[in-house]
Amino acid sequence: MLQVYEKEDITCVEMTAQKMSKVFAFLVDGMLIDTGAQRFESELIPFYEDVSFDLVALTHSHEDHTGTAPWIQDNRDVPFYIHSKGIDICSQSVPYPKYRQNTWGARKEFKALPIKDTIQSREKEWKVIDTPGHADDHVSLFNEETGTLFSGDLFVTPKTKVIMRSESIPQIMDSIRTVLTYDFGAMFCCHAGYIQDGKVKMKQKLEYLENLYGEVKNLHEKGLLVEEIDERLFPKKYSITFVSEGEWDSLHIVSSICLGLRAVH
Repeated sequence: MLQVYEKEDITCVEMTAQKMSKVFAFLVDGMLIDTGAQRFESELIPFYEDVSFDLVALTHSHEDHTGTAPWIQDNRDVPFYIHSKGIDICSQSVPYPKYRQNTWGARKEFKALPIKDTIQSREKEWKVIDTPGHADDHVSLFNEETGTLFSGDLFVTPKTKVIMRSESIPQIMDSIRTVLTYDFGAMFCCHAGYIQDGKVKMKQKLEYLENLYGEVKNLHEKGLLVEEIDERLFPKKYSITFVSEGEWDSLHIVSSICLGLRAVH
């Protein structure tokens, strides 16, 4: 299902997949931020044919954010920009597991250019903020004039319960601290959509993660194993853990924190 609406002069393109999984693309001042998932391509094509944009800025290379990039590249003469660490991933066809293909579609290869420290839309300059943790190539975009933040997948939910094996909670916390140094109000999240009081919500997420970090640290110092800490803090198991064959799991939250603790020592 596809819905298109305006929030604070920004076009929000909301895509809902199976089991109510949502992903967003945004259009602001002639700049498209992310492209949505390939499974929505047939619904997105009329939208892309109807609107005007000069470039595409990608928050990261995951397939739900880059899925229709190949169609745009074949049909619109616009450049794509992504963190340099994502360029090679974009050049690969379907570089992700089957269950993710079933959810978001099969993203083919496309060409992207390295994004710089700032990116210019038609009338606005956007600060490109490195925000790794969810992905090595993850960036957020901030406009000082409007106080608008495009946070990609940095926020998603205020209380994280599962993450991918490749994610790092300590890195995510550092990235949140980085964006909180900027004076933003409205936040546009690629899974939660428009959040009017974005900085308040991002602070709440950081507080949750800091408390969680402290709980894991306490149990780790008492000698509990990663699996024991996970069972203690996250007794509920989610269907995505089984569907993804363990790629998504609360266990990865605990293990990434413990890995960070060992690195400190």
